[in-house]
Amino acid sequence: MASINGIAHIQLSVTSMERSVPFYEKLLHSMEMVTLQKSPQFFYCIGGRTGVAISPVEPEFKDQPFNQRRAGLHHLCFRARSREDVDSIYRTALELRATIIRAPIETDWAPGYYSVLFEDPDGIRIEANHVPGKGHLA
Repeated sequence: MASINGIAHIQLSVTSMERSVPFYEKLLHSMEMVTLQKSPQFFYCIGGRTGVAISPVEPEFKDQPFNQRRAGLHHLCFRARSREDVDSIYRTALELRATIIRAPIETDWAPGYYSVLFEDPDGIRIEANHVPGKGHLA
């Protein structure tokens, strides 16, 4: 049996690097991630044992909007160290004028589950959550 240590990175395809790089750069830097690569064709940040990359969609898909109900990515979720960090990410999303799906709220998904949900410029949903203690593993 293999043992994993999280997800090393995720790469998202976006319809406009010009629009998405500033969005992701501000968002990811606000979470203490650092840019490793930035070019017209590829943007990559790392931090918190996580990597996030974006690259442009192929030209024939540029006019097709993201749909979380298609096969592929539904949403991505960053694990925050505290509720205050979730609130900070929410403030950054507001500064970026992201579409807010759900402001920070505690739900019963796991004991103490506190999260925010918003969309990037292509409508890809981004969540940030904090679960105190061991959550479901307690």
